[in-house]
Amino acid sequence: MEQYCPPAHVLIFPFPAQGHVNSMLKLAELLGLAGIHVTFLNTDFIHERLVRYTDIETRFSCYPGFQFKTISDGLSADHPRSLIKFIEVYDSLNSKTKLLLREMLASNQLIGSNTRPSLTCIIVDGLIGGFTSDIANEFRIPIIYFRTISACCFWAYFSVPKIIEAGQIPVRGNEDMDRLITTVPSMESFLRYRDLPSFCQVNDLNHCNLHIFVSETQQSPRAHALILNTFEDLEGPVLSHIHTHCSKVYTIGPLHMHLKFRLEAKTSSSQSQSSNNLYEVDKSCITWLDAQPLKSVIYVSFGSIMTITKDKHIEFWFGLVNSKQRFLWVIRSDLVVGEHNRNEVPEELLKGTKERGYIVSWAPQEEVLAHHAIGGFLTHSGWNSTLESIVAGVPMICWPFIGDQQLNSRFVSEVWKLGLDMKDACDRFIVEKMVNDLMWRRREVFMKSTDEMAWLARKSVSEGGSSYYNLDRLVKDIRFMSMEAN
Repeated sequence: MEQYCPPAHVLIFPFPAQGHVNSMLKLAELLGLAGIHVTFLNTDFIHERLVRYTDIETRFSCYPGFQFKTISDGLSADHPRSLIKFIEVYDSLNSKTKLLLREMLASNQLIGSNTRPSLTCIIVDGLIGGFTSDIANEFRIPIIYFRTISACCFWAYFSVPKIIEAGQIPVRGNEDMDRLITTVPSMESFLRYRDLPSFCQVNDLNHCNLHIFVSETQQSPRAHALILNTFEDLEGPVLSHIHTHCSKVYTIGPLHMHLKFRLEAKTSSSQSQSSNNLYEVDKSCITWLDAQPLKSVIYVSFGSIMTITKDKHIEFWFGLVNSKQRFLWVIRSDLVVGEHNRNEVPEELLKGTKERGYIVSWAPQEEVLAHHAIGGFLTHSGWNSTLESIVAGVPMICWPFIGDQQLNSRFVSEVWKLGLDMKDACDRFIVEKMVNDLMWRRREVFMKSTDEMAWLARKSVSEGGSSYYNLDRLVKDIRFMSMEAN
């Protein structure tokens, strides 16, 4: 008689930030579709926002064995949890949350019921992989790292010790910004100092940010496997280098499209995906887009954490209005730092916006990028936004701010030829020129390359594609771990 083997049970634990939670929730849903039981562990702060702005609990209730659990991030209720407070968030997770996670595992609080199987493995955000790996090893639970950044950025992070050894960082001055970095394999001919991740652009090699990102990334080979939200046709050369250090690498992206395809295959009909937003979505912009001509609108969004000064905000605004192009602009309530009085805005900007623009505090981005009226995307080059733009076949103007965004923007413009890189520049004349280059002067060139890459993205997540195959491999690997444990 064949022995019964309970379903595999995976704990998924993201870093508490919009982009990280969004992509890991998509992974969780893909695993749920495959019949794997999932416990998704959010910080209290993040889960409260998800419940407030989405239908997340209802949506995931259809997956047997799925449950949400929460854990404290150790910070006070009034802590801003903003980008400038990253070190405080990270340190609190590595001290207070670490102890709570160990206690939850020790007391079986993450199991949830007597009928739910014990944990097969933990899939953790690689940015907090260090302390989670220590705990997982203590309880003899296999751990898999999920990195929400691009493969090219992961590889650059991993190569930082070589860059330091070669004396190519720290920077010596502004004159060094265009100096080539020649110690990252496959990037020797085009990677400049200004394209390195922002934490590398420091004068002090002991800077805490540099230490955190490098040390966490260097621990990746400790994990049972590494999951990346990318696809082979996009980042193949870099992935071949990562494979030499990490024995198992699962490229299963673009995750948002992969999930859409698997949902449609499961239900035999097109099924719209709900958002995983931490902000209230204003869908009035879709009605506005419906009234605009084909590919006539440039969409402008700088993500969930970037902030800009009043002066830069005004420069962007002048550039958009002066371009005479239609624009849809996401301006979060906390985007512009410092006091901002609408009465101080020049009348010509208000008039130009009323004629050709539309402003919202948060937009349903995947839906916006897929809209027929969108012809370009002015973006901060976060990885989720970059992938969503690639899938939609929308060319980009990249204005990176922090972290992986600098490197993503270089690959978009120099390697993949999917848009323009505007990093380290912000004045109305450059914005105006870039917008017009993207929307009409060089439109045909960019549309050819973006259409081709969008087709390759769709191919990767379709049956027989590389990402489709790799997700099936990941599911089989998790099930095998479950059988071994029983």
